[in-house]
Amino acid sequence: MTTDRFDVVLAGGGPVGMALALRLHARAIPTLLLEAQGVPEQAKDPRPLALSYGSRLILQRLGVWARLSQITPINKIHISNRGYFGRTVLTSQEAGVPELGYVVNYHDLHHSMHQLLQSSRGANYQLGAMVSKLTTTPDEATVEYQQHGESKCAAAKLLVLADGGQLAAQIPNIRYHAHEYQQWAVVANVETTIPQSGIAYERFTTDGPVALLPSGTGYALVWTVPAQSVKEILALNDQTFLSALQCHFGDRPGKFIHTGKRSGFPLSLKYAVPATAMRTALIGNASQTLHPVAGQGFNLGLRDAWELSSEISTLSATPSKIGSQGMLHSYEQKRQLDRNAGKFFTDSLAKIFTIDFPVFQTFCGIGLSVLDCLPPAKRFVARRMIFGARG
Repeated sequence: MTTDRFDVVLAGGGPVGMALALRLHARAIPTLLLEAQGVPEQAKDPRPLALSYGSRLILQRLGVWARLSQITPINKIHISNRGYFGRTVLTSQEAGVPELGYVVNYHDLHHSMHQLLQSSRGANYQLGAMVSKLTTTPDEATVEYQQHGESKCAAAKLLVLADGGQLAAQIPNIRYHAHEYQQWAVVANVETTIPQSGIAYERFTTDGPVALLPSGTGYALVWTVPAQSVKEILALNDQTFLSALQCHFGDRPGKFIHTGKRSGFPLSLKYAVPATAMRTALIGNASQTLHPVAGQGFNLGLRDAWELSSEISTLSATPSKIGSQGMLHSYEQKRQLDRNAGKFFTDSLAKIFTIDFPVFQTFCGIGLSVLDCLPPAKRFVARRMIFGARG
């Protein structure tokens, strides 16, 4: 079995992995992207994806943004605590950006990036490549994989894992810390009597947050429910589901009149310590999986890819240093603040507002009102949600 050699081998061809591959290809850095799945197919009920304005800038620079066909802007975020006084409204004007964020179709983003890679001359993008074995030494990383019934091998100065985290088990010294929230997210596309107008709603409850993200003429719903209730909620017929949602969320966006297909997934906080090892870097979900509150997970992963590509690009004149201990240490240090802040921010929001103690929740509501009266503080919070911990 012959071994093909690259500067970078990337395992995991989701949007975060493809973002890294696109930028490295643009910088003429020899890269192999391995994706276990085949050609992406159209989803019957496409997943919504919340992107910050900062993520839009990255996708524009990659040449992806102009290819997207379904983009709904978010100009305002309304934050409230059910049953208690107080709320905060964040606006794009106060944050100093054209829009706070956007809701795009996951399949649309994935397919657009896939097509761009496929059409990029010289890009080494392999589909149906199932990684079976990873080996790292002080000099290089080796990846063995199966593709169309054939065993193949590739070696690189740097191995990047952008999968769901399963492959990291083969890398020495990388350990995952995990916390199960005992919650599930129920997601669906819903319509209300009042068409959406660019406002996203984040409503905290003692069961967990409920988010309504503008999508098309309606909303993408992310409803956090206790683990013991999810089967019952998913089994409701449409009308009963809409009535339960109305009772839980309220009528600020109008009356809920239609729901699409519903699905659910368990929520947890999971992160790798460290996120780099010998000749290896983890990005996206391989590095961290966050609670969906405030929609930070994918945006954090995209910043992982951009920062790592920048670190690699600075060494293009001295490619022997790619994947070196010094390069990986520099990357780890630069990402540490943003990653830690993202974990702390989402984990705190997921836990604080579920404390079922009226006096405590009253103070939480007062805190939202105080924040709403302090434009500089709102700008500080908004810009860190948009651009990461450095704002």
